[in-house]
Amino acid sequence: KAGENLIADVAGPADAPLLLIGAHSDRVAVGQGATDNASGSASVLALAERFQRQPLKHHRVAVAFWDLEEEGLLGSKAFVADGSTKPALYVNFDVFGWGDTLWMMAPAQGQSALVDSSRAATQALSLGFSPGEKYPPTDHLPFLRAGWPAVSYSLVGAEEITLVLEAYAGKKSHTPAKVMRVIHSDQDVLGQVDAQAAVRGVGAVERALGDWDGNAVTNP
Repeated sequence: KAGENLIADVAGPADAPLLLIGAHSDRVAVGQGATDNASGSASVLALAERFQRQPLKHHRVAVAFWDLEEEGLLGSKAFVADGSTKPALYVNFDVFGWGDTLWMMAPAQGQSALVDSSRAATQALSLGFSPGEKYPPTDHLPFLRAGWPAVSYSLVGAEEITLVLEAYAGKKSHTPAKVMRVIHSDQDVLGQVDAQAAVRGVGAVERALGDWDGNAVTNP
């Protein structure tokens, strides 16, 4: 199936290690796709604006908007299969529309510095933080499967995380998580998005990535 990824440089010297920040820009046929995944795309755009205004010290930044995620992660798979641009880290955003908790897909090995930075950032902004390997399938997966470093962030209610994981494990709940009721349905409209919560979540990730970059060696 034909699709089109959009990739753009943001800031930083060409010879610096690449921090790639991305989200999928496609949606399913029902609803408006406001939560899944306009919220993630908006988060990427917000970070692009901030890192262009104040570039990171040790990394160049680029952004990516993947097509055909809903068809099986096809856009991000195609980018990884091309193999020409391996980032020092890929940071994914999928479902970033409301809630009090930054949910982070972090592999068990390799990203402890960013986990620590994210924890400190959320504490400073009075947000909850939930890192771990268990996380819904989205565009970080092709990177990890290729052995490329990647993480993913969502912003949700703390009580939703266990329910979401149970739903992806095939367990039925009498009270499904809000996100499972909204995405891929006609309820996925702009009115579901809490802009103030999303801004606070983006601020936490910006702070975390800035701290991670500041503590990075210049030639990894």
